[in-house]
Amino acid sequence: MIIQTINLTKKYGKLVALDNLNLEIQEGECFGYIGPNGAGKTTTIKILATLLQPTWGEARVGGFVVGYESRRIRPLIGYVPDFFGAYEDMVVQEYLEFFASAYNIQGDQRRRIVGDVLELTDLGYKRDAMVDGLSRGMKQRLSVARVLLHDPKVLLLDEPASGLDPRARIELRELLKELRRMGKTIIISSHILHELAELCTTVGILEQGKLLFHGSIAEIVRRAKLGTRLQVRVLEQQPLAAQLLLKHPAVKHVEQEDGFLAVELKEDTHDFTPVAQSLIDNKFRLRELKEEEVNLETAFMRLTKGIVQ
Repeated sequence: MIIQTINLTKKYGKLVALDNLNLEIQEGECFGYIGPNGAGKTTTIKILATLLQPTWGEARVGGFVVGYESRRIRPLIGYVPDFFGAYEDMVVQEYLEFFASAYNIQGDQRRRIVGDVLELTDLGYKRDAMVDGLSRGMKQRLSVARVLLHDPKVLLLDEPASGLDPRARIELRELLKELRRMGKTIIISSHILHELAELCTTVGILEQGKLLFHGSIAEIVRRAKLGTRLQVRVLEQQPLAAQLLLKHPAVKHVEQEDGFLAVELKEDTHDFTPVAQSLIDNKFRLRELKEEEVNLETAFMRLTKGIVQ
């Protein structure tokens, strides 16, 4: 594994930002880190980026321990914070060459690498543009270009799509997909859950500093699925239809929600044909009946309580 935390804990006075976090991320994974504001996502990423020291516990990147071997970790990582910073009176080319020189990349090699990352991030046509005149989406892509200069193994992205318009989000997502295909290990925190579902191989749900779940998208959806739930629409007399369904032996609970009936079936009931048939037999005109889809957003809402610190 390339990332490992063991009982990782971070306290700010009496506030516990991270509470015994145990996490393992394999090389080449794209790991989505989700949770409410104040859950501890940024704290985790800053510790992995060697910008914060844990109160106790341990974090390892590439086998090296944060705090004791941070100098060996920094060449392995690229950290993109949730804000860009101020770089006035610099054009894009100068900005990237400045950071390349900080990584001790010199001469022709520096110009070649800067050209390569500009092409990869589709910023070549902006090489002579002023950095502080770029849109937020362009600045985020430039941030990614900056951290690619030294070819890190691990990318740490803290809310990279925050504040971006739809086009900029799509472009950033496609760039991250390309980086994943290149074998980069990506840790990304975001509130845009449907995009994480498209991008990530695994996700972790954090709340009040505690890891509630870590696994694949399919596993989290399976865990959040509370039996079989149906969405039923009838053309008229919806309250009477709800009363009828409550009496059905396969039905556990019925609620009226925004024009349809949310029907929860009893455990181990997977065939809902008899439920539909009972409505038809009792002269209800059935407009729609479908099994409720559980996605990452639904799973997140069911597995978290919305508690912030």
